Amino acid sequence: MKAVVTVIGKDKVGIIANVSAILAEEGVNILDISQTTMQDIFTMVMLVDISKSKVKFANLVDELAKLGEKIGLEIRCQHEDIFNSMHKI
Repeated sequence: MKAVVTVIGKDKVGIIANVSAILAEEGVNILDISQTTMQDIFTMVMLVDISKSKVKFANLVDELAKLGEKIGLEIRCQHEDIFNSMHKI
């Protein structure tokens, strides 16, 4: 089972490290990652494998959102199928 993690906000040191640390702690594998910084705005999209996650998906979503609040970013996590459905043209 896969999910998409999106991160957006003002660029600062440690964004990827903080997000990756939570994913690693919970047994979530990063399959692909794309990140860019436009002027001082950081954006990142990660495709992750949640099939071996140590926590329920809803708890992972909450953990990432709380991290976002703590470090001043918007972090969202959605099942891949929901993400794909929302972004069909």
